[in-house]
Amino acid sequence: MKETTRKIDFATILASAVHDMKNSLCLLLQSIETLSDNIAQQNPEASKELASLHYEASRVNTGLMQLLSLYRSEQDHLPINVDEHYLEDVIEELVATNENYIENKKMELSIDLDEDLAWFLDVDLINLMLNDVLVNAMRYSKHRIAIRVFTEESYLFVQVQDDGPGYPSSMLKISKATMQDFDVNTGRTGLGLFFARLIAEAHSIEDRIGSIHLENGGELGGSVFTLKLP
Repeated sequence: MKETTRKIDFATILASAVHDMKNSLCLLLQSIETLSDNIAQQNPEASKELASLHYEASRVNTGLMQLLSLYRSEQDHLPINVDEHYLEDVIEELVATNENYIENKKMELSIDLDEDLAWFLDVDLINLMLNDVLVNAMRYSKHRIAIRVFTEESYLFVQVQDDGPGYPSSMLKISKATMQDFDVNTGRTGLGLFFARLIAEAHSIEDRIGSIHLENGGELGGSVFTLKLP
């Protein structure tokens, strides 16, 4: 009798491995934050290095979470858990996650939002998206970043602007690309934008669907990322 060979589901194995790596990175990030707080006064230079290390670890963590989101999207069409959340809490958590880097790099961050503004959204997915956007803004800005949250025509808008060189034309083009359009051999694939659009479009009410928009200019003269949710 011929023995049958069971195929290995590498997608599931990869997803499990990514999940484990993400958990380890979260512990690493917490340790970096604690260490940075303890030596901030005694050794400012070491604190700056830890802030940069925290920033890079955050980027890796975000990338892993994006991979998990892509896997779940393929398996379950990215199920979302929508509930009502105050935007002030969402932005506070976003800023707190990146506080060490912002302070050590002496970046100027302004926030404009109504403290009573609440919206129905998947807070975990939105935090994942906005953290990736803020991390990129910090990477390319000179020293100023602005976050603005407002409503218009029954939509929620979250804008992140910076005073950097702006998005390259290639990034503006791929902001509307599909998964099949990405080329991993080009280095900067723009997968973050794909995930951002995936998360935005997962938020819908009847015929109104969430979206993202990229442009250059704005109040600070650099890149402008806008999230629009129904």
